[in-house]
Amino acid sequence: MSTRFSMESSAFDGDRKPGLADRLRDAADRLLSSPRFHHWASAFPLTRWKARREARALFDLCGGFVYSQILLACVRVDLFRLLAGGPLAADRIATRIGMSDEAATRLLDAAVALRLVARRSGGRYGLGMLGTAMVANPGIAAMVEHHGRIYRDFEDPLALLRGLSQRTALSQYWPYAGNEQASALEGERIRDYTALMAASQPMVAAEVLDAYPVAMHRCLLDIGGGDGSFLAAAAQRAPDLKLQLFDLPAVAERARMRFDAAGLAARATAFGGSFQSGEMPTGADLVSLVRVLHDHDDEDVMALLRAIHRALPDDGVLLIAEQMSGVRGAEPVGDAYFGFYLMAMGRGRPRSEARLTEMLRAAGFCQIGLIPTRIPLQTCVLVARPKHLQT
Repeated sequence: MSTRFSMESSAFDGDRKPGLADRLRDAADRLLSSPRFHHWASAFPLTRWKARREARALFDLCGGFVYSQILLACVRVDLFRLLAGGPLAADRIATRIGMSDEAATRLLDAAVALRLVARRSGGRYGLGMLGTAMVANPGIAAMVEHHGRIYRDFEDPLALLRGLSQRTALSQYWPYAGNEQASALEGERIRDYTALMAASQPMVAAEVLDAYPVAMHRCLLDIGGGDGSFLAAAAQRAPDLKLQLFDLPAVAERARMRFDAAGLAARATAFGGSFQSGEMPTGADLVSLVRVLHDHDDEDVMALLRAIHRALPDDGVLLIAEQMSGVRGAEPVGDAYFGFYLMAMGRGRPRSEARLTEMLRAAGFCQIGLIPTRIPLQTCVLVARPKHLQT
């Protein structure tokens, strides 16, 4: 198992005189901010391609909401599953999705421009490259539907940033966020978000389980494990692995039903409670936190990490899987999307590998390392041990 370590770069001292690199960058910024330069660069053969690419990227930011609503329309009429059966003519698609020919054609042409749909011979439409991904990963559609709440919260981003928007749609959707009585939440309050997490879990579970061999452990405790989706996936990879789940009582009850339905009741146990109590189930030599830490503020995260450190045996391992800040190639996901999503949720923040490493060390962990995943955009995996192993 390979690991990678990194150190948090030191912050720039604002009192220090800028060096040559900073002065050159400042000069470049002044040049690139000039309308005259942009006009020249868009015409000059050696820079024209770059000017066009940057103009397209900026327009994509401006038009992103429209693009997302086109995707939402495709999801709501089940267009991708319809086209998964084979290409169809526009008029047949219009009949199937309940639109006029003109409206359906407009939607299809927009979807073609976004690579969700592709034109085929004979005036037909089939799946585009991104449309095939929507079919392969059904959980994405659930996230697209969920984004309606985000749009309401982000209608006035400055109010959100300045703390003027206190009662957000996302904070109501995730009722455990900042709720000291979360363990008393009833089944109706946790139903929707538990279903959303279950729908989006397969993509993340596959990344984690491909990266880390859970079968080498005796017992896996999944904290904040929802309805047991991750443990059910782990059970398929490791037939002899014992399973434990710890989540809010109402959520744990749903996990028990899932374990019973999947024939896992003999080796899977669901515990109801709140990690804010500081008590964790014992007996596991592998503890997983899958999309858990970034939902909580530093104080709660430190309390949780210390509780896990107390519960793990000396040969145990803690596995953290979530989107992280500062991941090369995935910065828009960790720093932009989740940065603002969690702010609207009212709790938590995306953290870098270096920050998580710092917190793990403060909680008593050692031998901390990042394990490569196939698609870091979906999740990163960090492992740590409670005690140095003798070599």
